[in-house]
Amino acid sequence: MTSNHSKISALLITYNEINHIEDVIANVRFCDEIIVVDSYSNDGTYEKLNEYTDVKVIQHKFKNFADQRNFAINQVNNNWILFIDADERITPELQKEILEKVSSNTQSVAFKFKRQFIIQGKKIKYCGFQTDTIFRLFKKGTTKYREDRFVHELPIIDGETELLNHKMLHYSFNDYESYRKKVEHYGKLKALELHKKGTQPNAFKFYSKFLYKFIFNFIFRLGFLDGIAGYNICKLNALGIIYRYRELKRLSVTPK
Repeated sequence: MTSNHSKISALLITYNEINHIEDVIANVRFCDEIIVVDSYSNDGTYEKLNEYTDVKVIQHKFKNFADQRNFAINQVNNNWILFIDADERITPELQKEILEKVSSNTQSVAFKFKRQFIIQGKKIKYCGFQTDTIFRLFKKGTTKYREDRFVHELPIIDGETELLNHKMLHYSFNDYESYRKKVEHYGKLKALELHKKGTQPNAFKFYSKFLYKFIFNFIFRLGFLDGIAGYNICKLNALGIIYRYRELKRLSVTPK
């Protein structure tokens, strides 16, 4: 029997994740509670979720990732929160490590996971992903996300943190076009964040950053060792800066 202090609530935020939703729900069955905050999906995700009698599903309008995650945090009932995206998976080794940590007398209140990026069955070892880590497990009441960070959200943690040993799997996209759309979406959110801070569009600055990001990840972070997949990923990640610039330019000329 799981003691109250070590019970875990799995949290997901979703939008149009019909290709992932069944697998990710099965993946977090070891948790004591599963809560999904859905941003009004229109691909059958919401309907599929409602087939589960033991999954709490809430629809909440999407403003940005930080707002959505903070809303989700407020819905949990247990002492530990495991955030997982629909395209992520907990390995058996990581699951064991998670359960050991939450049942121990650890002083840490938040845990960072390493992630293994995978595309079409191929593990991406470089392109900057070799140092990819993210906070995914924390005690209730110790963590919230900065409201001024709309994308690549940043948690504010009150207490000690720790990096776990085993990796989470990250199936970020099924094909390059879906990844391009994801990068474009993130770029637009980042542009809105910059616009609210008063940043002005500067073509030279943004196109220089595009070239720097591609060269840095493809050459210096060894993306070329991942072959054609590495080239495409580095190019798409760099394109996020161009999408950011275009959206910032549009926002700067849009009447308030």
